[in-house]
Amino acid sequence: MNCFPGSLLLLLLLLLPYGISGQQPNERQTFTCGGNLTGDTGVLGSEGFPGVYPPNSKCTWKITVPEGKVVVLSFRFIDLESDNLCRYDFVDVYNGHSNVHRIGRFCGTFRPGALVSNSNKMLVQMISDANTAGNGFIAVFSAAEPNERGDQYCGGRLDKPSGSFQTPNWPERDYPAGVTCSWHIVAPKHQVIELKFEKFDVERDNYCRYDYVAVFNGGEINDAKRIGKFCGDSPPAPIVSERNELLIQFLSDLSLTADGFKGHYRFRPKKLPTTTVSPVTTPATTTSSLKPTLALCQQKCKRTGTLESNYCSSNFVITGTIITTVSRGGSVYATVSIINVYKEGTLAIQQAGKNMSAKITVVCKQCPMVRRGLNYIIMGQVDEDGRAKVLPSNYVMTFKTKNQKILNTLKNKRC
Repeated sequence: MNCFPGSLLLLLLLLLPYGISGQQPNERQTFTCGGNLTGDTGVLGSEGFPGVYPPNSKCTWKITVPEGKVVVLSFRFIDLESDNLCRYDFVDVYNGHSNVHRIGRFCGTFRPGALVSNSNKMLVQMISDANTAGNGFIAVFSAAEPNERGDQYCGGRLDKPSGSFQTPNWPERDYPAGVTCSWHIVAPKHQVIELKFEKFDVERDNYCRYDYVAVFNGGEINDAKRIGKFCGDSPPAPIVSERNELLIQFLSDLSLTADGFKGHYRFRPKKLPTTTVSPVTTPATTTSSLKPTLALCQQKCKRTGTLESNYCSSNFVITGTIITTVSRGGSVYATVSIINVYKEGTLAIQQAGKNMSAKITVVCKQCPMVRRGLNYIIMGQVDEDGRAKVLPSNYVMTFKTKNQKILNTLKNKRC
């Protein structure tokens, strides 16, 4: 760039109290690639900020605040190469000083709310590929009391046999804008965690793009281990972890807010007596015929019924574009870039920014036939791992604009 954008110059002036421009008037603070940062507060930025960051770099900052405190990290500016999945240039933020428990990954110009660690340590890592784009980032860290109630702080480690957690300001007023909270629940080995939401009111959106609660098996944000993503005013059904760790992430953007939520958890043995029914996330009928058997795949590939008659019998209903296909073992494994979700069930949906995708398995590769680059209405079943399974008997058809009205009507239909 030939000159600094006005917004960057304004940012530097705003950060004067943090020592960014503590040099002589003609000097400019330069940021190096990574380092160890200690104290009650401080600033970190991408190498060369506010100039364009270098290519093919990996920079790691280890932040340590006084014992007994937690780290609060606030991005003041971020401008990295934009990608829906943040695959090329990105900033990762982790609990502790190892890259195991990730709090979040960020790229483009999306500026998250305050990120809070569950200890006095945090790790920030920025990676760039061969092609760069943007001015990088600048962030401020500070020390805070654990579980401090206020407009910026929430989250932490929960390891008592039972307990509760809630959004900031609950129940007196709405949760604040621009907040990121992560609660890491850890039970003893050989126990699992049962999670229930007492009250729930998070900004509604069909895709939960703006404010949402995401629940993950394990102790890190990992799309492959995500149990569900929730918003709106209907509490999620009770959730039971697979093992002894569960992570709950709450994120609000910088616009509308709502009442928030209060959740409760308890530890229990992995196996309950046979008279007890384990809670599930969403009622869903799965099918036992999920392998490409000869009998299954010899069925005539002829779509039966209508959109209306197949809607209720399907675990999920989406429209989307097939973006990848791989044939293996008689089945086709595909990735769908989602256009709209009409019925989600327990389908595992991945999201990056405003773009959503899902993995589907067409059990018999010849039926129904799907081709890369085309748009489809896809109905089918969901297995225990949240993966979509499409059988010859499931309803799949090419998606056309005229189908939109029927699908919108069906979405409000009670099955």
